[in-house]
Amino acid sequence: MSTTDVVAITETVEEFRARARDWLPHNLDRRDRTSPEQDPHTAQEVARHRSIQRRLFDGGFAGITWPVEYGGQGLTAEHERAFVEESAAFVTPNFGILSVTTFGSCVPTMLRHATPEFLLRHVPKVLKGEELWCQFFSEPAAGSDLAGIQTRATRRPDGSWVLDGSKIWSSLAHLADWGMCLTRSNWDVPKHKGLTWFGVPCTADGLTVRPIKQIGGGSEFCEEFLDAVVIDDGERIGQVDEGWSVTSTLLVFERGAGRPGATETPDLPGELCPDLVALALGCGLLGDAGVRRTLVGVHVEEYAAKQLKARIATMSRLAKVDAGTAAYGKLALAGASVNRARAALEIGGADAVIWDPDVPGAGAVAHDFLESKKPAIAGGTEQMQRNGIAERVLGLPRERATDVALPFSEVLKRARDWSAGS
Repeated sequence: MSTTDVVAITETVEEFRARARDWLPHNLDRRDRTSPEQDPHTAQEVARHRSIQRRLFDGGFAGITWPVEYGGQGLTAEHERAFVEESAAFVTPNFGILSVTTFGSCVPTMLRHATPEFLLRHVPKVLKGEELWCQFFSEPAAGSDLAGIQTRATRRPDGSWVLDGSKIWSSLAHLADWGMCLTRSNWDVPKHKGLTWFGVPCTADGLTVRPIKQIGGGSEFCEEFLDAVVIDDGERIGQVDEGWSVTSTLLVFERGAGRPGATETPDLPGELCPDLVALALGCGLLGDAGVRRTLVGVHVEEYAAKQLKARIATMSRLAKVDAGTAAYGKLALAGASVNRARAALEIGGADAVIWDPDVPGAGAVAHDFLESKKPAIAGGTEQMQRNGIAERVLGLPRERATDVALPFSEVLKRARDWSAGS
């Protein structure tokens, strides 16, 4: 057993906090609050933060709650929270959305469903910053109905698999190393029963990744085309044809239950919307009673959403949450995002949508407004979240569906016949 293993088993929260407090100033740069943060969604920033992630790993601060046998520290959520608090003033790894998909969704799901051999091969590389994971989940014809995916997985005589199909809305797939891919491995059973997950290298032969230009000017989302992509069976995640259980786990984490540092309820609401206060001050409206009510309303809603997400994360750690319960946090975040963006636009008025492009940070209000609906769509629409809450949490009757018990091949045949008018 290594020294790190011994520390992971015996170190108290306060001892761990003291060690982090001593280590941080000698190994990480302090945050410069006066300089604008760099966009994490660039190849240059991803490369820079890989090295920071490696420093965390070498120092014994990566994967704080993850199992020791896979390179983690095997500690508690309280240890993780202590590190988050101590490191707040320092530059820590930030891969943008890839931080969320890798550390918040994909690996936590793998830890529950993948084989030990798979985990030994991949998780230590994640903790070292050598692997970042995206999700090959939705498809052009299967967004909200994830059980309706049609990317085909065909098993070969040697046990390997050939994947053919297409995926879409994969966040930062062009910057990721691997994609966690949902496929259909059995077409002769109902749609929820013939699914299988695989890890797919983003550089695999036959895989094409194309960024999609978005309304805000960025290209965070991608589409992928899989043309006879060969994957070894060792890269399978979960049992053959039983991928819906893996999907259910991933949906819980995707909706916020697996985010690092979010396993305890925030104690304080923090500073009152600094960016909106600065905007109101610049417009000469900080003394306006209506504007002040708007600021407080946004602040309260955001804090309530954070409290809710933290509560759901704690419930997840205690195995007391499903995708329906996790949908509450996703729904709250979507509403808070839209309301904040609308509030900024109302405060800024015409000045918020007219700016000098040569001024750093100018146009942020308009850009945030254009991007504000993403949380209402990404990871499942608001309507799907409400359906999940209604059916799984409140016990209301399910919407009538005629395709749940049919073999999926028959579902597709009937859809083709209906489209043809026969």
